[in-house]
Amino acid sequence: MNQRVAWIGSALAASLALGLAQHSQAQDKMSKEKCYGVAKAGQNDCASLGGSHSCAGQAKADMLPDEWKYVPKGECKAKGGMTAEEVKAKMADTKK
Repeated sequence: MNQRVAWIGSALAASLALGLAQHSQAQDKMSKEKCYGVAKAGQNDCASLGGSHSCAGQAKADMLPDEWKYVPKGECKAKGGMTAEEVKAKMADTKK
């Protein structure tokens, strides 16, 4: 009986810990923003805006305008970065 109680307690503790970790990750993303043009080669957080790849860590060069990285909210401009809208406008201007 004690072994069963210990197993149930462990399962409950694991599920609670998982729930807290997911909540923490969600809060972390809410306190950050995508900042384009600041990622170093191989350090981008996900797909490029231009569609050249679809995964993190695949930026080929430093500071490409269509590569992004999460930064704390409010710090993107200070790092010399841009929003997605600014990058799209810049890309549209160069195609003219």
